[in-house]
Amino acid sequence: MNEDEAPRRLNSLEDRNAIVESALEAAIRRGDFDDLPGLGRPLTGLHNSDDPDWWVKQKMEQEEISGVAPAAFQLRKENAVLDDTLDAFISESDARDYLAGFNERVRAAIMDIRTGPPIFTPPRDVEKEIAAWRERRAAQRSAATTNPPPAPTEGQGEERVDGPPRRWWQKRWWQGTRG
Repeated sequence: MNEDEAPRRLNSLEDRNAIVESALEAAIRRGDFDDLPGLGRPLTGLHNSDDPDWWVKQKMEQEEISGVAPAAFQLRKENAVLDDTLDAFISESDARDYLAGFNERVRAAIMDIRTGPPIFTPPRDVEKEIAAWRERRAAQRSAATTNPPPAPTEGQGEERVDGPPRRWWQKRWWQGTRG
């Protein structure tokens, strides 16, 4: 090819197939496919199923990949535990951010035109969810004040039964002065 000549465009499928075939033949001649893992062994599951995605499922089992599901299933599962997820947040702004992200994922899944199960999970009303979050937090606080944790018994000292030991900034200043 001359320097003045423009590179040839691949306009047809036949041209593309010819280039791929020639590249494969050159790789075979070089020995690029020799000594590959699994050489000479049959592919398992090739003729056992009518499922066109058998190889994807087999690879997921081999790699121990889990938690991959269509958006409809992931959103339905996330929606089922949304209150518990929100209750784990300390600040209202974090809870609002999570709800905004959840609603964005729901809207994106609804607008996605690829095939898959239909989306029945509705976006959540942020103000209603935050009001419910506040009520649950208030109920948790009132339950904690009406039912205080049991007092430590002899021999327990500073150790807490219900969690890790208190840090120095969590201890009361007068606890260290008692004899």
